[in-house]
Amino acid sequence: MIARSTIALLLTGCMLAGCGSPTPAKPADVTRAASDPARATDAANDARRHGPEIVSFSGVPEGGKVIDLIPGGGYWTRLFAKAVGPAGHVYGIWPKPYAMEAGGDVRNYMKLGSSADFPNVSGSIQEATELKAPVKVDLIFTSQNYHDYPDKFMGSLDPAVFNKAAFDALKPGGVLLIIDHAAEAGSGMRDTDTLHRIDPAIVKAQVTKAGFDYVGESKLLANPADDHSLAVFDKAVRGKTDQFIYKFRKPA
Repeated sequence: MIARSTIALLLTGCMLAGCGSPTPAKPADVTRAASDPARATDAANDARRHGPEIVSFSGVPEGGKVIDLIPGGGYWTRLFAKAVGPAGHVYGIWPKPYAMEAGGDVRNYMKLGSSADFPNVSGSIQEATELKAPVKVDLIFTSQNYHDYPDKFMGSLDPAVFNKAAFDALKPGGVLLIIDHAAEAGSGMRDTDTLHRIDPAIVKAQVTKAGFDYVGESKLLANPADDHSLAVFDKAVRGKTDQFIYKFRKPA
């Protein structure tokens, strides 16, 4: 469980570092969310994944609406669901090509919202060119998935398609938070399909071109010792890759 003092320091540090203006809505109580008994199994991974700190960095408000794009095993969804509380909602969205590759995860995720612990969660499968929720959302979050969009199995989509869909799905002032594996500087999208990495600089350029303001980054998952020439599944780096966390905001 992360201490309240730690969360306060992280939020203060973010503001001093220029991570963006604090949201006018009441911020989610991440300490309460992290300690909820319903995520006791997930909590064992919090120190490694820095989940509570990253949710704090996102600035998601209490009662907020969140899209968790390609939610995998649901770690982030469960944390966000507890953070936004019963008045909030998490919409887990799987692009159809990805859902075809992740059948077990998708089936398990679709059951999450029917559980007593996570009634504020729902899942859907959509076309890869879409990103739609029933309402405009406060936050779109995606971890280790942005690099997939230009790959063959996703239809070799221009990331501009995703960025426009994300822009349209957010409320004015809403946040897009992207976590991904860093590729070699200057490599652009060269390694997305082979090493499952992407150059952070091209992500920033693509997202801001779509109309987002770049707010700041967190170094919580950075690892300068990572060999950026290796695939992220290589035993030498798996679970220890250099990851960037970029925060963007749709202008109010």
